Amino acid sequence: MIIVMQAEADQDQIQDVEAQLSRMGFTPHRIKGVLRTVIGAVGDPKIVYPTSLERLPGVDKVLPVTAPYQLVSRQVKPDDSLIRVGDTVIGGEALVVMAGPCAVESWDHLITVARQVKLSGASILRGGAFKPRTSPYSFQGLEHEGLKLLARAREETGLTIVTEVLTPQEVELVARYADIIQIGARNMQNFSLLREVGRCGKPVLLKRGLASTVEEWLMAAEYILAEKNYQVILCERGIRTFENSTRSTLDISSVPQIKQLSHLPVIVDPSHAGGSWRLVLPLSLAAIASGADGLMVEVHHKPAEAFCDGGQSLTPENFASMMSAAARVAAAVGRSLPVVC
Repeated sequence: MIIVMQAEADQDQIQDVEAQLSRMGFTPHRIKGVLRTVIGAVGDPKIVYPTSLERLPGVDKVLPVTAPYQLVSRQVKPDDSLIRVGDTVIGGEALVVMAGPCAVESWDHLITVARQVKLSGASILRGGAFKPRTSPYSFQGLEHEGLKLLARAREETGLTIVTEVLTPQEVELVARYADIIQIGARNMQNFSLLREVGRCGKPVLLKRGLASTVEEWLMAAEYILAEKNYQVILCERGIRTFENSTRSTLDISSVPQIKQLSHLPVIVDPSHAGGSWRLVLPLSLAAIASGADGLMVEVHHKPAEAFCDGGQSLTPENFASMMSAAARVAAAVGRSLPVVC
């Protein structure tokens, strides 16, 4: 349920409501809106609906949440959530582009790509230090050394960093280096990992699972918010269907659907969805037109020599062209995209 406070409610009244909820067995989650504060009350559904809360000073109304997820629901927070990472805001009018290699391979490789994607307007550098691979014999990433290289690239370029964590035991290590912690598609329902990243306090990029419904995706996000970490960015990266001409099937309809159901920002990963660099541009344009808050794109300066996913990686030149086209579509739908090349 949610408790909507009056616009003029003061801090003492808000704290009194939270204390009463705690005594009743609920966990209160304070969510500050544009005009007023809303308190999400999470607890056992068997707890009797407390109508007496409406009599407390400062309370406007008490409403049930009909969705199975509560804290991520737009019923709880009608206005869009804005996730701030350094000078970048995700979920606002300006679109955000995360770009970089699938995997960190070496310093020379990483800094070359980082400088080039920044030149074209990317504000966040993506790169895998820990790589979950289908085959145990494939390149698994540079791990801790890769994290150090990402941090060094941030110092050199000013780009913030998003990188993946694979296990709960590695969250503390990755959080030491990353600005945004990524939960990959294979780990979307790793609930122990979701709880741990929820406790770390860093923004989290949550990718949709390969065969997950939108509801299951939002329920996974709920695990993170339930730990009082409200800095979650959703990422649609395509789902597994009967179609095998592409790596995955980009569910473009999930973007406006998420916008209706949740206040969380959502971006799209066209590289993993299509699995081919030729599809990245049209899928990116479709994502922006559908209402996505940004893109996550793989870029490699020598795709033919990439340790992984070279076939779906744009060259820096192709990335610059994509950004230019994306900026035009963004303007057409009332959004903006910085292009500095």
